[in-house]
Amino acid sequence: MTLFRIRQAAELLGVSDDTVRRWADSGRLPTTTDDSGRQAIEGAVLAKFAEELAAENPVSAPRINRQSARNHFTGLVTKVVRDTVMAQVEIQAGPFRVVSLMSREAADDLGLVPGVLAVASVKSTNVVVEIPDS
Repeated sequence: MTLFRIRQAAELLGVSDDTVRRWADSGRLPTTTDDSGRQAIEGAVLAKFAEELAAENPVSAPRINRQSARNHFTGLVTKVVRDTVMAQVEIQAGPFRVVSLMSREAADDLGLVPGVLAVASVKSTNVVVEIPDS
């Protein structure tokens, strides 16, 4: 099971550590403890919360003046739909939802399940999903 400490969860949600602690203290964001006894949040729980938070606070896209050749969106896998050949992977990166279609084999090799930290690299119409080093 993937666990995220308060600071990591705050970075992924785009809020302060204190905000995540308030949500945890009020029961809005369920927590557990990690191996060292520190407060942590299960990846699948954080992924669901990220989706709910984004739905509560929709962000309109800003007008783009310039754009880089490659964009990276770090977020949590929120949904993986597999069939015999392909997989549809959804990532919640702050207020942005990124969807990637890839081979089932690639999704299985990456171990993509809800709650896993992933990076969507976007270039043109292709989205490449990467797993960052811990």
